[in-house]
Amino acid sequence: MVLFFTSTVVSPSVMLYMGRDKVENEDLIKFAHPGDVWFHVDKLSSAHVYLRLPENASMTWDAIPEALLTDCAQLVKANSIEGNKKDNLTIIYTPADNLKKTGDMAVGQVSFHSDKKVLHVPQRENAIVNRLNKTKNERVVDHEQERVDRLKREATARRAAAAEKKKADLELARAREAEKAARSYDSLFSGDPEEEEEQKGPSRKSVRELEDDFM
Repeated sequence: MVLFFTSTVVSPSVMLYMGRDKVENEDLIKFAHPGDVWFHVDKLSSAHVYLRLPENASMTWDAIPEALLTDCAQLVKANSIEGNKKDNLTIIYTPADNLKKTGDMAVGQVSFHSDKKVLHVPQRENAIVNRLNKTKNERVVDHEQERVDRLKREATARRAAAAEKKKADLELARAREAEKAARSYDSLFSGDPEEEEEQKGPSRKSVRELEDDFM
């Protein structure tokens, strides 16, 4: 079972989720979307809380609004048996695809491929935790099907973007050809008429004069 929460401190609202236990956390580590952001209490046992960033949005994991970071951090703290009783906690967070899992690690244990960020949480803020808990719902998740659905959405989005780019490139090429043709056409009717006449060669009168010279 997976627990889902809704954070309304940003617009549009975003989804937070976490596993009910360490076994469920293993599935979340495996099947979390690459763009999801993982949160955990540093050096203490806690829930694995994930933030689902909106698809096709400008928000990135290293530029999450402060209020949303606070929601995630408070939810993590509230779901840590030991951490919930302590003040001045450190919360770590990183993209889900930065999580590293090896065969010798215990259930629910992870490390990182590269960098992570940290948050400082002075104390529990009940107003935030209560607000999030009011949105909580629990449901069984078919992680494999969710992955298939996500990959289909991403493939559809890529095809649409490629088609849009192809259309834009074609329109640009046509515009350039039209501009080139217009410049070529205009050049036929630009410049000094006398100069154009000289460029065409000798006039009829000049030709006759030349013929007379040889008769």
